[in-house]
Amino acid sequence: MANGAPAEGAVIDGRDIGTKICPDADLKVYLTARPEIRATRRFKELQSKGLCVIYEDVLSEIEKRDQRDRERTVAPLRPADDAFILDTSDLTPEQVFDAVTKELEKRVAAKK
Repeated sequence: MANGAPAEGAVIDGRDIGTKICPDADLKVYLTARPEIRATRRFKELQSKGLCVIYEDVLSEIEKRDQRDRERTVAPLRPADDAFILDTSDLTPEQVFDAVTKELEKRVAAKK
């Protein structure tokens, strides 16, 4: 951003980006997945880094973080009202990319 002008074509990742940081973004994507799936993904990621982790601990931490973030007073975890919500539990990264791209194309076409 320069002189307060909005960035064009930016991709920003975070838990409250669409609701607090960039509430006027043209496309807000709220990616979600079942806690067990997210724990499995995180477990594998940590193992690939050579860390010794216990799956149940990873799952517990994810569930605690989600609950804490949903219940916090300031910027609670929730999708923006106009967010494209995508459950990635059963999708490959390529399928996620394709779904988000399709939604973006749909919204761009609707603006024309």
